[in-house]
Amino acid sequence: MLKEKILYKDELPINVTTANITEYPIHFHDDMEVVYVLEGNITLRNGYYTYNLKQGDIYIINDREMHSFESTDEDNMIMMLQLDLSYFSRYYDNLRNNFFVTDMEDDSDESIDVLKNILARIMMEVLQKGYGYEHKVIESTHNLIACLMSNFQYFVMEDGKFKNESKNKGNKILAGRLNRITDYMYDNYSRKLTLSEIAEREHLSIYYLSHIIKEATGLSFQDLLSYIRVEESEKLLLGTNKKIGAIADETGFSAVRYYIKHFEHWFGMHPLEYRKKYIGKIISREIEAKYTLCSPAKIEEAIRHQVKGVYADYADKLRTKPIIVDVDVYDDYAEVKKGEPELAEIMDRDVNSVLARPYKMLMSMKENLIASGSKYVVTTKCPFPSELNSLSILVYNFDDNIFKALKRGGTDSDLQKLVKSYEGEAEFLIRCTGMSGEFRILRYRLESDIILRRIEEKSGAADDMPTRDAMISKILTEPIISTATQTSSDAMSIRTIFKGIGAELILIDSK
Repeated sequence: MLKEKILYKDELPINVTTANITEYPIHFHDDMEVVYVLEGNITLRNGYYTYNLKQGDIYIINDREMHSFESTDEDNMIMMLQLDLSYFSRYYDNLRNNFFVTDMEDDSDESIDVLKNILARIMMEVLQKGYGYEHKVIESTHNLIACLMSNFQYFVMEDGKFKNESKNKGNKILAGRLNRITDYMYDNYSRKLTLSEIAEREHLSIYYLSHIIKEATGLSFQDLLSYIRVEESEKLLLGTNKKIGAIADETGFSAVRYYIKHFEHWFGMHPLEYRKKYIGKIISREIEAKYTLCSPAKIEEAIRHQVKGVYADYADKLRTKPIIVDVDVYDDYAEVKKGEPELAEIMDRDVNSVLARPYKMLMSMKENLIASGSKYVVTTKCPFPSELNSLSILVYNFDDNIFKALKRGGTDSDLQKLVKSYEGEAEFLIRCTGMSGEFRILRYRLESDIILRRIEEKSGAADDMPTRDAMISKILTEPIISTATQTSSDAMSIRTIFKGIGAELILIDSK
């Protein structure tokens, strides 16, 4: 039972366990895991390499990697955050088989602090379980993935282990190529795989592709392929009774002697010796993980000691196809859009004035338009060229039929009917690349019930109400306003969800 099945609870696509670990036997799972040492230290064995993780260290266990934990002579508190890749792969191409490395030469790199900040925020949200906490947990996890993809998917091989390579940060073309190359190699390692085949897929010369792989990873193509094959063979060695000849053949080696040679290179021993040494240390019904869950009070104390801030928000659970808006500051901001946003043709009609309130507020600031669509507008007050430290994002929830009806116009009564009848759900994920630092986020939100009451107020339906009822009606027409602080290292994700016609204006400003 080498493979561990992760159970996701509370309808969340993440699982967080914080515990004092005594021993966690060898296992693997299909999803990614982030390990954060809050107190003490622990020994982590990942494949052929053993790490001693101390307080404040973060380690990424990529999907299907064999690993185990063992305590030292010191108590520990370990946060293990597991991500459901089947859920998050809807938003990020090639997230499976991605390779993230947090082992860095420069301990002062701010991206590590950002990672700690996000992990602490997720942990506090899970602990507090405030109203609608699921939304904030998912949004924070999107920010976690954005941070990993921006800062931790660059690596080289040094002294037998992978280290983060900061010099290539920001090179999106290189990162994209590496992801595609390694993803393809993991999917096809068991057969004869050549450099020319991948070069043809990438439309590159064999020489240039070989140079890219060597420069990016420190390994030649053949060494990287052998590493992947040996890594995958570990599951067969410990999880089956197959002979090493069958394992060599199944993992793509042309001969047993080549398999033994490469296995000994990485693991430092013969495959059979390795099997004998570790076969009794894999997770099973007889050999279970030994750990003690930490109390919420102790977890919060440990987090507060390492990372300042407690975060909370509200929202609803949602299972609809997301609307993803990518704003690349480097590209989109360099080309300020001309003309009016697509939403202008419906928001400028008098009959839609209640619905258009957030739009009119945004337009009154007379900012530069950098992106727009039929359901969103993104602007900035910053002139080009200069540092972009402010964004304004407006999103609306309605479908194409509602858009056409709003375009045709009508009466207040027609608008009321549209709002009452529409129950469509939507999830927006706005991914902003190119913004770093600490930001204040102000949200101004109109939900469908607020819009309906404002239409009634506009038509004078509340004029004859008794004073108290009129006051309650007035309060219920006020927008929902919230503020938060978020720290970003190049990438920031903003998530919002709706049920029914609604709008949200989000103002992001550097603190």
